[in-house]
Amino acid sequence: MTDRADARERWVTVVIFAVGMAWVEAATVYYLRVLTDRIVPYQPNPLPIDGILGQVELVREAATLVMLVAVGMLAAREWRKRLAYAVIAFGVWDIFYYVFLRIMSRWPTSPTDWDVLFLLPLPWWGPVWAPVCVALLMIVWGTFESQSAESMRPTWLSRTLCAAGVFGIGLALYVFMADALRSLPRGLEATRSVLPTSFHWLAFCAALSLIAAPVVHSGWWVFRAEGPRRRSRL
Repeated sequence: MTDRADARERWVTVVIFAVGMAWVEAATVYYLRVLTDRIVPYQPNPLPIDGILGQVELVREAATLVMLVAVGMLAAREWRKRLAYAVIAFGVWDIFYYVFLRIMSRWPTSPTDWDVLFLLPLPWWGPVWAPVCVALLMIVWGTFESQSAESMRPTWLSRTLCAAGVFGIGLALYVFMADALRSLPRGLEATRSVLPTSFHWLAFCAALSLIAAPVVHSGWWVFRAEGPRRRSRL
């Protein structure tokens, strides 16, 4: 098997794992929402899970991240490609989670529906389209990095764009957790009951642009590096 075919097989395997994991995630969330009468999360007292069940849910979310990282670690040997496969798994898992949740519960009804995206370290809130956009960029970047024949040589431009991407991720996380952060002085109970009334879409679009910068650069580098190989086959 050639290196290219092996990389494609690894990509397909990671995607299949992430799709299966998305079904498990969607089913678990569906059970919890039926149990707490919260099929639509955007309503008063959005996080009624308390006590041991709430603690179990937090650990489950942490375990989900561990599993996504682990599949990336198993899929490659180089750290950059390991990261790429983990990012692919995360992006595919996130998108198919909403696909399967829609099949199970008829929610979300549209990409603009508000959702509690994550609970660690504080509740994340945002319309469904926001995490899906980030997930798509993750899949594209991970695909470029995992399927390239050789790793990109670090340059000042790549380092700068990588730093911009990291800053963009931080900005996106702030947008998702902004309301929870503002409610922290009132206590953890306030963060559990907060309902955002508006989404900072301008700040999020800026974050999305920063995240997209290293993705575009990776794509440009891959197509530039693959050009001579494609011409040699003609």
